[in-house]
Amino acid sequence: MAILNKSLDEELKLVREELRFEKEEREKLFAELVAARNELSFQKDERGKRVAELGIANIELVFQNDEKEKRAAELSVANVELIFQNNEKEKRAAELIIANKELLAFTYISSHDLQEPLRKIQMFCSVILKSEVNNLSETGKYNFQRIQVAAERMQQLINDLLDFSRISTTELKFERTELNTIIQDVITELRDTIQEKQATIDAADLGSANIIAFQFRQLMYNLISNALKFSRPGIASRIMIRSRAFKGIRADKETVSPEKEYCHITIKDNGIGFETQFSERIFEVFQKLHNKETYGGTGIGLAIVKKIVENHNGTITATGELGQGASFDIYLPIS
Repeated sequence: MAILNKSLDEELKLVREELRFEKEEREKLFAELVAARNELSFQKDERGKRVAELGIANIELVFQNDEKEKRAAELSVANVELIFQNNEKEKRAAELIIANKELLAFTYISSHDLQEPLRKIQMFCSVILKSEVNNLSETGKYNFQRIQVAAERMQQLINDLLDFSRISTTELKFERTELNTIIQDVITELRDTIQEKQATIDAADLGSANIIAFQFRQLMYNLISNALKFSRPGIASRIMIRSRAFKGIRADKETVSPEKEYCHITIKDNGIGFETQFSERIFEVFQKLHNKETYGGTGIGLAIVKKIVENHNGTITATGELGQGASFDIYLPIS
């Protein structure tokens, strides 16, 4: 009986061990199932994220394709516009060639066909006033003198128009030139007028500039002679000329590029000046602010000045105050 009980105890012990082992196995399996479920859940979440990312990527790709199509359309429009502009430039170039030919023809006519009868009018008026002076009444003498003055004014107008046309058609040859040399040449040519006006011209150490020499001499001649002509009666004329190099960004001018370097030339006088509203009008052809009987001229001189500055790729501005003088500022790009 004792032996039977012992055998049963051992069998129960084995069963318990087997049950404990199976329980541990089930727990391990359950843990593995939980881990697998968690892994599946994680993978599902990751797939969801990838799907969302792919959705966003697709939207971005569609957007980029749309942008590319827009850019392509814009480039197409820009190309059409560029072709149009090039065609317009070619038309303008052809028109300029025709205009230059017409201008050369006008120059020839002005040099020969117009001036010849004008010289005869001047010559015959002079002959009549000398040889027939005793036979003419005072009214007749006065009328012939008026004809002479009108013919001289016409002669000056033709000469100024010729100068203007030459400025537009001559070859632009730039060379490094001392500005003081040009000023001295102009002063020598205007010596009599300078003495008559008791004028002082202050133009020291102007330096050099890359310019079209003969055109710039014309420019300085026109500006200095203008300052002398419009001096105040009874007051000695004073003309100050200065030159300096500076960066465009330091200039308070819309026409000056801030990235470029400029040669800034100033011509200032103490003459009769002008009102501010005329600061642009004075550069137009045939524009005169004063009575032609008091101040002679054709109204082309400053138009020539502006054209010369433009030939140098520069700009010019004028400022003035009535009774206080005028100032001209020229900006020439150094490069």
